[in-house]
Amino acid sequence: MTMKQLFQAAVLALSAVTLNTAMAHGAAKPRHGGIVQVANDVSFELVAEADAATIYLVDHDEPMSSAGISGKLSVLNGTQKTEVDIKAAGDDKLRATGVKIAAGAKVVAVLNNVEGKTVMVRFTVK
Repeated sequence: MTMKQLFQAAVLALSAVTLNTAMAHGAAKPRHGGIVQVANDVSFELVAEADAATIYLVDHDEPMSSAGISGKLSVLNGTQKTEVDIKAAGDDKLRATGVKIAAGAKVVAVLNNVEGKTVMVRFTVK
């Protein structure tokens, strides 16, 4: 195993150990045509665009403010990994630019200050 492969395996193992799981308050259904995951009772909907990604926030069926939330978006398209910053984009949206998300990609968002916590959300694009 190369050093890079060893590092990636360690990151994935750590992600599995520290992944925040939560019970949803109802079905998490996409509102914007994306993929929904729930963590810490908040629904995160990832919507892939041509050269960007938007994550919509919903808390208990109501849009949640993205003010003060930031973090990193990591995208693994096959063997190619891209990391970009993700920032509040008004109202209930977070936005990452300069990233392409293809079918089959694995996406991890590590978000700071989600109701005072750091939250990791994992998506698999179909």
